[in-house]
Amino acid sequence: MSDSAELVHVLRGPMIEAIHKGDIAVVDAHGDLIAWCGSPRDKKAYWRSSAKPFQAVPIVESGAIDEFGLAENELAQMCASHAGEDIHVSTVRGILAKIGLDESYLQCGIHYPSHMPTQLRMIKEGIPATEVHCNCSGKHSGMLALSQMIDADPRTYTELSHPVQQRDLASVVDFTGVAQDEIIIGIDGCGVPVHGLSVYAMARAWARLADPREMSPSRRNAATRVREAMMHNPYLIAGEGRNCTLLMQALPERLVAKSGADAVYCFGLPEKGWGVAMKIADGGSRAVSTAVVNTLRQLGLFTDSELQPLSHLESTTLYNHRHDMVGKVQPVFKLEWA
Repeated sequence: MSDSAELVHVLRGPMIEAIHKGDIAVVDAHGDLIAWCGSPRDKKAYWRSSAKPFQAVPIVESGAIDEFGLAENELAQMCASHAGEDIHVSTVRGILAKIGLDESYLQCGIHYPSHMPTQLRMIKEGIPATEVHCNCSGKHSGMLALSQMIDADPRTYTELSHPVQQRDLASVVDFTGVAQDEIIIGIDGCGVPVHGLSVYAMARAWARLADPREMSPSRRNAATRVREAMMHNPYLIAGEGRNCTLLMQALPERLVAKSGADAVYCFGLPEKGWGVAMKIADGGSRAVSTAVVNTLRQLGLFTDSELQPLSHLESTTLYNHRHDMVGKVQPVFKLEWA
């Protein structure tokens, strides 16, 4: 098995202080590997939240979006790892109201919003965090919508044997092209099953999200609606200052993106029908933005002026507690092309 490649160096002064290795795959909807770094066919990881669009596809296919009168922004929220800002929380609550369930049905766990102004305001005002503030509450509200639509028990929707999780698993199989018995199942941070796949398989799925023409008519329609919902509502996917939101805002209608925990990142390029996936081997999140923006630059699909709003993510300056500039995080890899 080939090693992961050195993707990002962290410098302090003139010396390399840390090295982040990883694997990148650029794949088209036919499954052809267009470009790569490292060994993406060999390296496996849990897909984490980069799988959320494919977990949303069965919700659309079931008819739940139309049956419950759910709007495009609410579908986008089902694909999100949101920051817990007021707009995110109110959108999740709107979904729950439309499907006739309250917050007690959410089983995603509790944490304060990652959006610090919101978190500090809640603490100051004595507002406790609940499940609706969890970054995965949108995904879970979508799973509850599917449960309601197919008349399945909404109290057990997180279990692998539940019809919702089985439909999600079938969607993952279809989009990745990986046989069900080859998918490694774990438990995600929010309590639902998570899927272990090669970086290549992740990229292939994102290519099919970007260009679903070879999918069945129902999958094609659902994938298109999910992709467009995400691209039309980038703020709901993440939030203020966060990578997915910044990328989709900087390249409107040209990119759909979703991060995953432990330094997984995936995006699709509808104009080319390409999917891109990467995994930083050590889970170091500080390397992700640098690697993602540099990958976009190397793909050659965007001008320097289009990528300029993202330049601060590509090479990050490091400061100490006195606000002295002491180093930087920078990309060091070159994609190989087929």
